[in-house]
Amino acid sequence: MESALRSVRHAGSCSSPPKRESDSLMGPHFLSSDSRRGLGGERGGCSRLRRGMGLGCLRNASKAALRRWRRGGPRARPPISQRGLGVGAPGVSETPPTFGFLFDIDGVLVRGRHVIPAAQEAFRKLLDSNGQLRVPVVFVTNAGNCLQHVKAQELSDALGLKVSPEQVILSHSPLHLFHQFHEKCMLVSGQGPVEENARNVGFQNVVTIQDVRKAFPLLDMVDQSRRPKELPPPTTDFPTIEGVILFGEPVRWETSLQLIIDVLLSNGNPGAELAAVPYPHIPVLACNMDLLWMAEAKMPRFGHGTFLVCLENIYKKVTGRELKYEALIGKPSIVTYQYAEYLIKQQVERRGWPSPICRLYAVGDNPMSDIYGANFYNRYLKAACQARAQAEVKRSVGVADPQSEDHSEPKEDWYVSLESCKSILVCTGVYSPHGDVPADPHESTVETVFHGHRDFRFDTSLLEASYVVQDVNEAVELVFEKENWSQE
Repeated sequence: MESALRSVRHAGSCSSPPKRESDSLMGPHFLSSDSRRGLGGERGGCSRLRRGMGLGCLRNASKAALRRWRRGGPRARPPISQRGLGVGAPGVSETPPTFGFLFDIDGVLVRGRHVIPAAQEAFRKLLDSNGQLRVPVVFVTNAGNCLQHVKAQELSDALGLKVSPEQVILSHSPLHLFHQFHEKCMLVSGQGPVEENARNVGFQNVVTIQDVRKAFPLLDMVDQSRRPKELPPPTTDFPTIEGVILFGEPVRWETSLQLIIDVLLSNGNPGAELAAVPYPHIPVLACNMDLLWMAEAKMPRFGHGTFLVCLENIYKKVTGRELKYEALIGKPSIVTYQYAEYLIKQQVERRGWPSPICRLYAVGDNPMSDIYGANFYNRYLKAACQARAQAEVKRSVGVADPQSEDHSEPKEDWYVSLESCKSILVCTGVYSPHGDVPADPHESTVETVFHGHRDFRFDTSLLEASYVVQDVNEAVELVFEKENWSQE
């Protein structure tokens, strides 16, 4: 774990929050060859990006859905009596916010079932005298083993404020956008209410690992005590599985690994005899790529990313081919941050704040998901703004050819209104500032162990937080100072 975080420690220590003055830009064109390499990683460039890097999630989502939530449209503003504008002091109206927060949960606000004291102090600063948030806030977690309204209630109880389900993004929340899969028969893996979670995001025809095991009891053979005592009759009416959704780490890994591999090798018919291995296999959508997460234990615990490592390596060992993802969802993928931006804008509309949100501050404890994801999205925002500016210049001087432009579909990148997404790393979770830092910076890069997902490029600059602070309360204080915002 120490070696995995060495490069991050160059960002600073918890005692003195450093600031990274400049952000790495992708170049003049968002999908130039350099940009494709920077975003898509070393495993297939832009094609890999489209398959699993967030922007690819958007290209796989329906364009109608994208238009609805990225572009939005004119909406009636609520009457003033319903807007709930924050009040900084009695009789004094506070300036409408132009910034917002994205808070991770585990390791930032809570550890297991215990609330981190700094979180309660931070949210006292974030609430006005009427008990309403002074700035827009979205909670972005890679957890996915519970229902959205349940997580919102847990946060409400922990933080002492009313958190609505619309303020919570679970790892699978962006699956709302994948309309092309909503009517297909999908195998869902994970624990907790996976069927209900799948239906809540639009999937109408789902089967579980337990359904497959019950229909084909001869497939699950690792645990001898669970093997069938008698040969069961063959199953004839089980539906063909058309895709797989990996919501989170399951309970019996050996069962889930075996049955998911069976489904992929059989083209969705696990009771069939294996002939030629189909490739490409049926679509796989994976949520939550965290290798590790922090609970009450002293050391981090295995996350869903660890399960994905097992699945990918077993599939490759058996078939000689790479397991491919139709989409990777959850931090650090871009689509998760775009969805968070959408929810932030919805809050602004509901509150009637007149100013657009220009800056987001993402607070997290995991360099490999929270910091990488926020920096990745910041890079995307910079490139999108640069592309827009160049296009405007071309149009103004008559360089662009109107005959060659496709005006039939809106361009998703055109509706990005944010200027930046800054990352803030706290020391209350996965990240630990303790340990020796190599004197040679090159050594820290070479020896760093990348805990990110296989399909994400190992870019050490994306692991460097804009700011490092002790806890979430210091993070809020820092942002208020940067934004010239009252602490009370």
